[in-house]
Amino acid sequence: MLEHIQKAFEAPITNPVLAFALVLFIILLSPILLRPIKVPGIIGLIISGVIIGPHGLNWLEQNAAVRLFSTIGLLYIMFIAGIELDMNEFRKTKNKSLLFGFFTFIIPICIGFPVCHYILGYDLLPSILIASMFATHTLVSYPIVTSYGISKNEAVAITIGGTILTDTAVLIILAVITGASQGNINSQFWLTLALSFAVFLFIMFGIIPRIAKWFFQKIESEKTAHYIFVLTVVFFAAFMAEMAGLEPIIGAFVAGLALNKLIPHSSALMNRIEFIGNAIFIPFFLISVGMIVDVSVLFKGPMAIIIAVTLTIVAISGKFLAAWATQLSFKYSKSQRNLIFGLSNSHAAATLAVIMVGYSNGIIDENVLNGTIILILMTCIVASVVTENASKKIVLAGEQDHTGVEEIQEKDEQIIIPIANMDTMEPILDFATLIKSKKSPFPLNILSVVPDNDQAERNLANARKNLDNTAKYASGSETDVELISTIDHNIAGGISRTERELAANCLILGWPSATSFIDKIVGEKAESILNRTDANLFMCRFNKPFVTQKSVIIFVPPLAESELGFDFWMEKMILLATELSLPIQYVCNQRTEKAIVANLESLKTSVPVTFSNYENWDNINGLTSFSDDNAILVFVSARESEVSYRDSLDGLAKRIGRYYKNQNVILLFPSRIKNQHIDEYEDVQTAPIFRKISKEIGNMFTKEK
Repeated sequence: MLEHIQKAFEAPITNPVLAFALVLFIILLSPILLRPIKVPGIIGLIISGVIIGPHGLNWLEQNAAVRLFSTIGLLYIMFIAGIELDMNEFRKTKNKSLLFGFFTFIIPICIGFPVCHYILGYDLLPSILIASMFATHTLVSYPIVTSYGISKNEAVAITIGGTILTDTAVLIILAVITGASQGNINSQFWLTLALSFAVFLFIMFGIIPRIAKWFFQKIESEKTAHYIFVLTVVFFAAFMAEMAGLEPIIGAFVAGLALNKLIPHSSALMNRIEFIGNAIFIPFFLISVGMIVDVSVLFKGPMAIIIAVTLTIVAISGKFLAAWATQLSFKYSKSQRNLIFGLSNSHAAATLAVIMVGYSNGIIDENVLNGTIILILMTCIVASVVTENASKKIVLAGEQDHTGVEEIQEKDEQIIIPIANMDTMEPILDFATLIKSKKSPFPLNILSVVPDNDQAERNLANARKNLDNTAKYASGSETDVELISTIDHNIAGGISRTERELAANCLILGWPSATSFIDKIVGEKAESILNRTDANLFMCRFNKPFVTQKSVIIFVPPLAESELGFDFWMEKMILLATELSLPIQYVCNQRTEKAIVANLESLKTSVPVTFSNYENWDNINGLTSFSDDNAILVFVSARESEVSYRDSLDGLAKRIGRYYKNQNVILLFPSRIKNQHIDEYEDVQTAPIFRKISKEIGNMFTKEK
């Protein structure tokens, strides 16, 4: 028995279950132990890899399982960087990304080549290869940025954009140098490389998005299948890149870009992608990086130490100068410069690829290989510390996520979602998750109102069961929800009372269903809720998945900018478009357009915006000429007696339901001053009954067009 136990714990550990348990134990404890001394968890994982690796205690060796998980983690880092990239912000800053990519590519090479060729005495090809290695960087410290919520800061956006440019250039140089060392550089080599790269890009951006959109639309209910599909795309893209003569990390990043618009940043699918990657695969990769490090190389002679120190100094100084040049070019703050430096300083994935290929082809010697391993450890440590400190300063300075969507103070935001139809609840909850303020500490309030009758207790039990099902769905995107069930004389009264108790500023309802003639006379439920509440109200009908939508079209009537809730709904629609990476088209008159432009300037949004002029707002039917089957249609209305209200807006929900039967539509009513509703003390009446009777009688004798 003792011999069996002793054999199981012999180094290196060969039992896969015990080895996996050891790695998980390290992933769990490293960040916890280093947090009190303010050392980033990434450093703990790398150091842990050094300790347990073949060159340390030799508890774990670089076997096939470790290499597999490490490869997955490496691809995961690049994929998440691509999928979290704000494409609107990237388009806005693409010229800055190009310039940073040029700086972070050319400056390290210009420093590294003369150092390697003239000081260290290497030949032409090895010097070019080592110098190009200085230009690469891996986003090892990117998880730090995401944990601080500054992944959409412009400095991060241009660093990510520059990463793919410089790494692609370096890996192409690697292919050329490898070919040159083997005597294979000819016209056929260049033609093959160009064609294979073009085919790869066509498949990733021309075919994969179409397949993904079809899959997400047809297999909408199978959430697990969505995640498996995404992983399949990532590894297929990595393989395709390898076949094209590039490194797999380029394929993973391109896969993130290809799926970027199809996976909202606040969705349940994105939550699953980030959770599994940050919990398992990425830590595995960081530990495996540490396992490569052999500290003993420093004691194999002065030349090894000289090369290791020289390579490390050149690598760090080259990246710092590139960040400094970028700061001067775009007038960034010191914290943003350090953030760029921290993100771009760590050498791991592409660096290892360059050096290992060079070593296996006999281009570089063992001293450079060992020195590079030390360089990887030191740059990862420096990058982690600098990124952590810069991220803290950016958050403290209030510079995080300058997309403008959260400029309005929303610390007290309260959203209520009354349950009416469970079949339409999931897309409405997804919509609420997308527009919810990230600054608000309050959960989404899911409300079920049960009429006070003989079946009240039974209906209340059923309501709580429905609420539990809704909470399970919300947990997929880690959305906090508060479940509220209450009994009231009527549904509108219960919603109104809850709105006042929570001081809610937003209600999200499903689309009103057809009602009888009697219901129309005494007040439809939706209109009753509208008249009894003061908060911003969104009526939603989502017939199509969000991934199929290509734009957001917002119809804004005259004087809508004068309403109390104008800033609120403007911000929410910008946030929706940002999450879904969609452009916005506003349909309004010239005066309202000026107000919207001023609001957009204050929000500093990167969402592409266009305007279409429409002046005849007494003819609402004319808006049909602006509709698009693949757009989310947003109709801005107003409560009766408000500034922007006009007779043409009356009964708008009914007309929208008739004209736009198969489209995603949102009808929104801006908030108003408290206690202005006409039936505050009424239980049944929701509008002047005689006006409603005359209107319904008129409708009976009016033929619909």
